Amino acid sequence: MIIVITFPSRTTACKWRCRALLLGLLAASAWGAQTAPPELQVTTTAELAQVQMINGHAAVRLLAADHVVPGDLLIYTLKVRNPGRDPVATPQFVAPIPVHTNYVADTAVGPGAEVQYSVDFGETFDKPQNLRVRGEGGAMRAATAVDYTHIRWTLKHGLKPNSVAYARFRARLN
Repeated sequence: MIIVITFPSRTTACKWRCRALLLGLLAASAWGAQTAPPELQVTTTAELAQVQMINGHAAVRLLAADHVVPGDLLIYTLKVRNPGRDPVATPQFVAPIPVHTNYVADTAVGPGAEVQYSVDFGETFDKPQNLRVRGEGGAMRAATAVDYTHIRWTLKHGLKPNSVAYARFRARLN
């Protein structure tokens, strides 16, 4: 498996934030999370979502994540490639929610994919309505998007050799 994280611009002003996001993504991945099978290559790109008015209509523009501040909305795009000679019957891959960010509910998408979430650092995955965490006082409560630690996509169709699939999610910088 290859994981490549790219930030479109590498200015000095963003180095510490970009490093924190990168280290968070890699550290979360190392916490026992499942990752893509060895035959898949996963490249993750982070971009800043900026809403602009164009001809009186709100439009989202994706910018290099080189100047980020708390509250910014980041869009993570995963490019999943099968570089092998054989098709992968049921491709499955996982992305940790980067540290210093909170997942934005209902934003994980992937054409032809089932999306599940983890609240235990990638040990188990399920649909949002089935996830539970310990709340204050130790009582179990329904998990919310800010409790998610990882996202897993399972493609409903195989991935042919040299084919690419895309997945995306949004997270807000703390």
